[in-house]
Amino acid sequence: MTALAGPAHDRGITTLTLDSPANRNALSAALVGELATALDACAADDTVRAVVLTHTGNTFCAGADLTGPPDPAAFVALMRRIVALPKPVVARVTGHVRAGGLGLLSACDISAAGPEASFALTESRLGLAPAVISLPLLPRTEPRAAARYYLTGERFDAAEAARIGLITMAVGSTEDIDKELIPVLDGLRKASPQGLTASKELVTATVLKSFDQHAEDLIARSAALFASAEAREGMTAFLERRDPAWAL
Repeated sequence: MTALAGPAHDRGITTLTLDSPANRNALSAALVGELATALDACAADDTVRAVVLTHTGNTFCAGADLTGPPDPAAFVALMRRIVALPKPVVARVTGHVRAGGLGLLSACDISAAGPEASFALTESRLGLAPAVISLPLLPRTEPRAAARYYLTGERFDAAEAARIGLITMAVGSTEDIDKELIPVLDGLRKASPQGLTASKELVTATVLKSFDQHAEDLIARSAALFASAEAREGMTAFLERRDPAWAL
């Protein structure tokens, strides 16, 4: 069974849909691999002007699949692939985004989320840290807000996500999200392929520098955290739906 639906094509826009309801579109090795392959196909297809990344169900992405998390290097390569793709990637979010899902989201160039969306960096509650997702997330997010949500794991809504720079726009109703994206997608259709690629290179330069300078260290840090005793307790407690040993 595939974890990715699509692709669907409409006048130069290719839509890729995360479709793994059994684990709430968690980042499994299968999903990471299938999405990477689909993005490579979009990059090589001259008929594709831009990519929309969306999801089925009430969760955009629940973060790493704790029953079989992807190799951190593979996930970093996927996020970098989105940032470096020579075509814009637009995220359409109508559900929850957790942990590693925020890395996937922040790698996208433009993003819109509806009122049912919620966001949380829950890693610290599991004995982990938002290590590799910091590569695209920190260059695009307001520093004080990043400090708060990295440390506390609090949930926040789409309006707050837009305020702190995590997403581009918060939409008033789920029914309006496609309407709000019409001028965005029409603008991408009117741009030349060369113009889009060159313009994207300008706005992603700082993010790509983050990957080039810090990816190796953060991959090692992520792997060490996942292998730690505290993380084992945190992930076990999460799967068993109980508080971890350190919770007060």
